[in-house]
Amino acid sequence: MAIKIEMLRCFSAVADHGSLTGAAEALGRTPSAVSMMLRQFEDHVGAPLFESARKSRLTPLGAQIRAEAARELAHYARTIEAIEALALAKAGNVRLSCTPSVAGSVMPPILRDFIAARPGMRIDMRDTDSGTVQRDLLEGRADIGLATLPPLPGFRRELLFSDAFGVVCPAGHPLTERWDELGWADLAGYEFIANGLCTQIPDADFQPILAASRLMLRNTASLLSMVRAGAGVTILPRRAVPPEPSDLAFLPLIGSDARREVWMVMPPETDVTPAAEALAAAIRAAVIERGGDGA
Repeated sequence: MAIKIEMLRCFSAVADHGSLTGAAEALGRTPSAVSMMLRQFEDHVGAPLFESARKSRLTPLGAQIRAEAARELAHYARTIEAIEALALAKAGNVRLSCTPSVAGSVMPPILRDFIAARPGMRIDMRDTDSGTVQRDLLEGRADIGLATLPPLPGFRRELLFSDAFGVVCPAGHPLTERWDELGWADLAGYEFIANGLCTQIPDADFQPILAASRLMLRNTASLLSMVRAGAGVTILPRRAVPPEPSDLAFLPLIGSDARREVWMVMPPETDVTPAAEALAAAIRAAVIERGGDGA
């Protein structure tokens, strides 16, 4: 007969209380049931663990086994706690792959609150372009993808938000003086910095501006730094531009309906952990609270 965790628990209770009656009350069992399990344990060990039938004193072997049993029961309790925390999404690891603009403007308050509420959580967030987000999902390197993504066979996909594109330039730039009177062609007189999101703007009048660009940056932070430095102007979705500091201007595009769509893509529910589902729910709730249409 193998030693069961209940045998260790029963033996430890008898040793702690010094009697079968006390152990039975602590365990919520009858004294006879405790006595029978203790006897099975001693039969397996092959030696008595108590010096008398009163169970008030341990044998030398019993004292040694008591120490080992205490360590094993503590380890078992920690294991059960960890399993329950994983099942209840109080702990776990989540791999998140998203575009830099989402990582920088949408995720910080969400992750701050999520981690604060779940001390056992670990989040691994990778910010990269939409194509790499898609590959991370397909190759199993991400549990959640947040980007402009097409439908992927076998994956769940839901629209989180969309936001309009606009021109980003330094505050006080000439474009800010009369933007409502300007069109795409007026950008031709300024150095234009291209970025990975420009491909989502189908407007025919924008294509010559994009083609003439001499600088391409894919990292949002680097892109905004170049704009601040006066290296040129660019086009970005509204949520990609931080409201503070106010050294940048976001100029809504007149006469253009181009919008960036951000989707949350995940494997089927059977292939993700409760932790990943909990983070997805937190992202969904936060985006809805802020206004899902990006207006």
